[in-house]
Amino acid sequence: MTPATATPQAVPSVPGAVVDPAIAAKGYVHPEVLVTTTWVAEHLNDPKVRILESDEDVLLYDTGHIPGAQKIDWHLDLNDAVIRDYLTRDAFQVLLRRLGIDDTTTVVFYGDKNNWWAAYAFWVFKLFGFTNSRLVDGGRSKWEAEGRPTTTEVPRYPATQYAAAERSDSAIRAFFGEVRQHLAGSGKLVDVRSPQEFTGEKLHMPDYPQEGTLRGGHIPGAKSVPWARAANADGTFKTAAELRAIYETEQGLKPTDDVIAYCRIGERSSHTWFVLTYLLGYPTVRNYDGSWTEWGNAVRSPIAKGA
Repeated sequence: MTPATATPQAVPSVPGAVVDPAIAAKGYVHPEVLVTTTWVAEHLNDPKVRILESDEDVLLYDTGHIPGAQKIDWHLDLNDAVIRDYLTRDAFQVLLRRLGIDDTTTVVFYGDKNNWWAAYAFWVFKLFGFTNSRLVDGGRSKWEAEGRPTTTEVPRYPATQYAAAERSDSAIRAFFGEVRQHLAGSGKLVDVRSPQEFTGEKLHMPDYPQEGTLRGGHIPGAKSVPWARAANADGTFKTAAELRAIYETEQGLKPTDDVIAYCRIGERSSHTWFVLTYLLGYPTVRNYDGSWTEWGNAVRSPIAKGA
């Protein structure tokens, strides 16, 4: 049986993007999706730029943020309140209008934990075909480490008339049945959770409540590549050569592979999706956001334990 493959996605350049030499030097296939903290500082008053902070700690924004930045609450703003799914087209349209964003706006995401949730927000925006977006290399921690200004003032921008496209999941999102087919066809899977979650010792990350699933372990055949290995100590992304050493030399992946990444609820794996898709240029990468909370609870879903 052959794996169920996704249609390779086009990875468009950010319109009008000027690549920072510091980013270009890192050798990425799509360096235009990253900006430096210096670039952000130079565009704080740019009317065509909207800075969005998305954190694991949803209260962190209120303690101080980049001047002009607005908050994206990953739980309230991006997820449906009842169904385990993302917001609808109408809700996404309302959100972007409220944030003062339209098709001419460059959206710049940043956040805590090496841009963990910022990459998640970036991925959700991509589900609606919003491509004029970037991540701040190094995120919140780098901005703070450099002593750059922060504020508790919450900005307000004029509402737009943004018209959202219908959400399209197929190119970058995988569902349970598709993962089963992918597994049956020996498709490539990357488990980005901690080593303890991968082996089945823990059901959640270390130092977090152990909740969410009935069974521990990993999807058989998955490669264990904890998501944060892609980042340096200062939160910036490793160079393309360093990333290839991890994903290709060490794990045997190839740019031509159809890859599905997963974690516990799809947030850490969105970071790995970003790395493989944009920094290494893999055209066929999907995020399985059902991840271990779905797979570990599903009746008769195959599970492997140990390293």
